[in-house]
Amino acid sequence: MRKLPESTVLAADYFQSYSVVGLLALVGVLFVAVAFGAGRLLRPVVPTPEKLLTYECGVDPVGEGWAHTQVRYYVYAFLYVIFAVDSIFLFPWATVFAEAGYGATTLVEMFIFLGFLAVGILYAWKKGVLTWT
Repeated sequence: MRKLPESTVLAADYFQSYSVVGLLALVGVLFVAVAFGAGRLLRPVVPTPEKLLTYECGVDPVGEGWAHTQVRYYVYAFLYVIFAVDSIFLFPWATVFAEAGYGATTLVEMFIFLGFLAVGILYAWKKGVLTWT
């Protein structure tokens, strides 16, 4: 019996592991497709004017369906994300900073990171984003 080279055996194992992932992804897609198809086939379709009416929170719609949203709320959300990322970055930094030999490097990295954060906050402050109206 002829023995296969080791590289061929490793390649076969490599592609077999990806075939399992691909098969699992295919099963997931089929499951979702079957669920949506069954829902479409089994649901009753009885459109009435009340069902086709825009509805939110039990309040009858008045006026247009389009509402204007002020941009500043998105800016506040963006600033929150900046501070959340900052706090998430601080915890691993504090643990590495305590290790021997990493003090100066991590301290410089943290000041660079805080500098970028400060530039962003100064820009927001200069544009008047941080004033609540």
